Amino acid sequence: MQDILILTQDPAAWVALITLIVMEVVLGIDNLIFISILTNKLPPESRERARRIGIGLALVMRLGLLGTVAWIVQLTEPVFEAFGHGYSWKDMILIAGGLFLVWKATKEIHHNVDPEDHKEDIVGTASTATFGAVIGQILLLDLVFSVDSIITAVGMTPHLPIMVVAVVVAVTVMLLAAGPLARFIEKNPTIVMLALGFLLMIGTTLIAEGAGFHVPKGYVYAAMAFSALVELLNMLQRNSRRRKRAGGGH
Repeated sequence: MQDILILTQDPAAWVALITLIVMEVVLGIDNLIFISILTNKLPPESRERARRIGIGLALVMRLGLLGTVAWIVQLTEPVFEAFGHGYSWKDMILIAGGLFLVWKATKEIHHNVDPEDHKEDIVGTASTATFGAVIGQILLLDLVFSVDSIITAVGMTPHLPIMVVAVVVAVTVMLLAAGPLARFIEKNPTIVMLALGFLLMIGTTLIAEGAGFHVPKGYVYAAMAFSALVELLNMLQRNSRRRKRAGGGH
């Protein structure tokens, strides 16, 4: 109750809330790209349901983790030391998640570059890409991103209600944006390769963070924004050429 009063009366609490919402939404972009690519592997009638279930379970997971904030904070304590760096459970989770993301993105890039090779894609073999497999992999990456974002949130504000509101708003934005983003990626094949490049970069960043090398996220998102802008210009140019051909070159 006291935290709620602080939120309603303290301007600094509102600033923390807005900052945290923006941060959670930005961090959620990584997760959203992965979800969009994964669910596009399912039959069209199952995609929307998979996105809703995956993101809904992500919300439940994040709220559950917020309930164990004291335990989550302890994940930053070193467990062992190697190569001059003390590795915590958080570091190991980030490294495992980064390796998983790099491996999956690499497999999918291979599948897109060599479409004749149907041995394996981002959700397994082409014949066994199931609804359950997609949800499972969404939750696996949700766990990695959730631990990272919650530890960051704890560093920004000590008030649990602010964290809860920020997480709920951010996940709601993800839920609303998931469908349009997935359809946009599906309709623009070159965007798929760009998105997979983003996932490779994000996975590498997670591995570096886990190994003790801090990578400013501003640089990462600036590179992503620049790449997206270049691809947008390419798309506009292609559309202009199509219109000219359709109009007989006039």
